[in-house]
Amino acid sequence: MDALFLEWRWPIPGRNTTPCGAATHTCDLHRQQELLDHYTHRLSIRTVLWDKDQQLPPDDRLRSLGHVTVCEAALHPSPGAVSLLFPIADDAIDQADPAALAAEHRPLPLIYIGNQYGRDTAFTTYFAPAAARVAHRVAGKWTDTARWPHVNFTGRIPFTEVGPTYRSSVATVLLAPDRYACSGQFTQRLFEAVLAGCLPLVPASLRSADIVAPRELIIADAHELITTLTTLTRIARSRTHADLIAGCVKRLDPFRLSHQIRTISAVLAGRPIPQLLLEGGFV
Repeated sequence: MDALFLEWRWPIPGRNTTPCGAATHTCDLHRQQELLDHYTHRLSIRTVLWDKDQQLPPDDRLRSLGHVTVCEAALHPSPGAVSLLFPIADDAIDQADPAALAAEHRPLPLIYIGNQYGRDTAFTTYFAPAAARVAHRVAGKWTDTARWPHVNFTGRIPFTEVGPTYRSSVATVLLAPDRYACSGQFTQRLFEAVLAGCLPLVPASLRSADIVAPRELIIADAHELITTLTTLTRIARSRTHADLIAGCVKRLDPFRLSHQIRTISAVLAGRPIPQLLLEGGFV
């Protein structure tokens, strides 16, 4: 075997820390350790750890092994780690039609699709105040919602409904836990929304917000969110609307699958990591 590539798993009490065979047990964590013990430690096989959730401790000794590379899905990964972003097919970007997307009927002003995990502060700061003013929907796993009785939580939806739901909405808000905000980590929610013509409103507190969104869509607070959303609703189906969608599509370039493949190939071959030159600088 030439290399071991792992999507990094971490202990989740009651799920993968329990004995095999126990109710609700999953085997991902101990299976990962078996692979590391055999291939990484015993055979010194080149190992790539894709820490998509930034859960690998900074002092973990795996980081110090010369044949191990840690990758993070962030524009600004932690020291020693490599930026390996969530990928999107090049064809999906190249074939996007901003004019056609802008022409679609979007009856819902505001949508959020995603789970609650670590997003309470951002949700309270940005989405919740806007939800008190405009028609909206929150789809995803949200289990602690008592503090937002006015918000329309509709529960999880299958992946097949994600695209159509975004297509019915004018805009969404990018909400992120602090560790994502500080490192410029943007999840698949960004390009799922953009490629459906749903404009992403990006808090200025997210590092490199200007790389993923036009300045017109960067917001400082809930007031700016509501003001911007009002404007977007007014210009829906216009040339300006299409131009904003086009600007968002253009800014998906860092996430192209072809770029992620070049990064992985360089890591496996021990070559310098290719950098992508954007309007806002190098990634």
